[in-house]
Amino acid sequence: MLNDPLLQPLRVGSVTLRNRVFSSSHAPGYAVDGLANDRYRLYHEEKALGGIGLTMIGGSTNVAPDSPSVWGQLYAGDDRVIPGLSTLADGVHSHGAAVMCQITHMGRRTIWDDGDWLPTISPSRVREPMHRSFPKVMEESDISRVIRSFGDAADRVKRAGLDGVEVIATGHLVDQFWSPAVNRRTDRYGGSLDNRMRFSLEVLEAVRSAVGDRFPIGIRMTGDEDLEGGLTASDCADIARRLALTDLVDFVNVVGGNLITHPGLAGAIPPIGTPLAEQLPVAVAIKEVLDLPVFHAGRIPDVATARHVIAEGLVDMVGMTRAHIADPHIVAKVERGEEDRIRTCVGASYCINRLYLAQEALCVQNPATGREATIPHLTVPSTGFTGSVVVVGGGPAGLEAARVCAERGHAVTLFEAQSEIGGQVRLAARASSRNRDMVGIVDWLDREATRAGVDIQLNCPVTAKEILDCDPDVVIVATGGWPDTDVLPPASNGADLLVSVADVVSGHVPVGPRSLVFDDHGNLQALACVEYLLDRGAEVQLVTPDRAIGHELDGTLHPAYLKRFHSDGVIMLPDLRLVGVSRSSGQLEVVLRNVYTGIEQTSIVDQVVVEHGVVPADGLYHELSEHSSNGGTLDVDAFITNNPQPQPSGGFRLFRIGDAVAGRDIHAAIYDARRLCQVL
Repeated sequence: MLNDPLLQPLRVGSVTLRNRVFSSSHAPGYAVDGLANDRYRLYHEEKALGGIGLTMIGGSTNVAPDSPSVWGQLYAGDDRVIPGLSTLADGVHSHGAAVMCQITHMGRRTIWDDGDWLPTISPSRVREPMHRSFPKVMEESDISRVIRSFGDAADRVKRAGLDGVEVIATGHLVDQFWSPAVNRRTDRYGGSLDNRMRFSLEVLEAVRSAVGDRFPIGIRMTGDEDLEGGLTASDCADIARRLALTDLVDFVNVVGGNLITHPGLAGAIPPIGTPLAEQLPVAVAIKEVLDLPVFHAGRIPDVATARHVIAEGLVDMVGMTRAHIADPHIVAKVERGEEDRIRTCVGASYCINRLYLAQEALCVQNPATGREATIPHLTVPSTGFTGSVVVVGGGPAGLEAARVCAERGHAVTLFEAQSEIGGQVRLAARASSRNRDMVGIVDWLDREATRAGVDIQLNCPVTAKEILDCDPDVVIVATGGWPDTDVLPPASNGADLLVSVADVVSGHVPVGPRSLVFDDHGNLQALACVEYLLDRGAEVQLVTPDRAIGHELDGTLHPAYLKRFHSDGVIMLPDLRLVGVSRSSGQLEVVLRNVYTGIEQTSIVDQVVVEHGVVPADGLYHELSEHSSNGGTLDVDAFITNNPQPQPSGGFRLFRIGDAVAGRDIHAAIYDARRLCQVL
């Protein structure tokens, strides 16, 4: 361990970081009124407890009122931010890690109709496609005011006791001045690169003046905008070199791409199905021209990749941001020689997708992240009742239930009807090469459940009598759900002609040459099925009653699907509902009705595939309920407050979780299991 490249210290300005792993600044959506609360503090403190060298907080922390929050960011525009930051810094420091805060003015990369309802501002009146405001052209008075705001915000970060500050220039106001795609000014802040850099240098001078020479300052910048008319890799290297020569910055944090469109966002924050460390070359190119520490984060989810990056000297600090959302104890496990126990991020982008839907960031596979006050990341063994627990179903809900119960000290048997564990997650991983990493979710649960001593019985469909013969103290039904294809209006013909997405992806039904996929769900399932069909040479129509394809997705996942669909000629038809299917000359005639006008149209295909969620497979639960001491009843108040369920006498207690209750998603299934079982 002493020679592990990841565990070597690094000097950044006046601060020594204990290792080479950091979590880059991001906004998890936990702040309230722009302030760091206990939830925000515990989220970062857990990473410090888990051994990280540096946790960077305050993603897009705003410095001025005309930079309103769009993802629940912190606000450092006045002194109210200091107490929360100070408490957070003390908590992180108590576990030996360093903490820095990012500050910004977002310029045009925000909205105007929130907060104080001020217009967005930018060097020129160029609209950003994603946030869509038409910014006010900054006057010199605006420029002076914002520069002062940066200095004042940095001073507050220092007074709160943090270890450094980072100015962000990735689609934000600072690099909006840099980029010729945005900056069309003809005054001293536009035109030549010297002029376009003037604003950023004045910002950094104000920050340095506010914090002094010994307080580390960094800048997070793109290494290549990858944008027509934008900054090239050569431009970005020149900017980084010029910044380094000023002695105003102590480190440079390099990312790739731009954030102004959904494809750009997906390129800068690569999701599942993309190569590991895809943006690393742009950081390497910047490091080649600098004699400063270079940081980089961008789909580096595993220790092997992170170690290679540091060992080869490609960068000096490796960001494992989403990796720490999945498992905040990565470094501690490395130090203990337990790398095989790390819960690796699969890139599902559940966290960022939720942010772009105005919800807080959560991890698809770790329900403790963001809930540290109520759900410990490490299971706490029971000090009271321990007994025999039977879990039925080896999907994510059942595996998590079995794992947690075994770690609590119960004797656990898990029955799975299929020949392998994983349920719908394993099926989703088979849909296409893009989704194959999803299997990591259930593989980790399987390993940890086995390590905890769970007796996993495969190929074991069980009856109510067989469960009763086990004489259990607790039975947890996690049997999932059956695909629901009941989408046609009552009395319509053709229900027997429909197949489900699961039928197709599992290989239970052959792929038709011309397939129509009807998506009445709006999430990934139908999109993955379309890709499965395309991979097998089918012509595909994708139909949805929603106004957009993949209606429940907003963030980084859908751009790759849409690129593939457009490239491969998928006919995408929103605003249409499937209302009829009939046989016609050996094919299927499909009737679609516009949800707004009621006008109908027909299409001839070979196969109609439906995604409409799942119906709970709850037959076993209902059979067992009359034999149980609690009738299968869940005390909802106890459940949502993380308190133990009542223990009536006279038999076993029965519970059901996950899709066996109602069709939701992977996170909900695992969360159900965790909060029920951590207090059993």
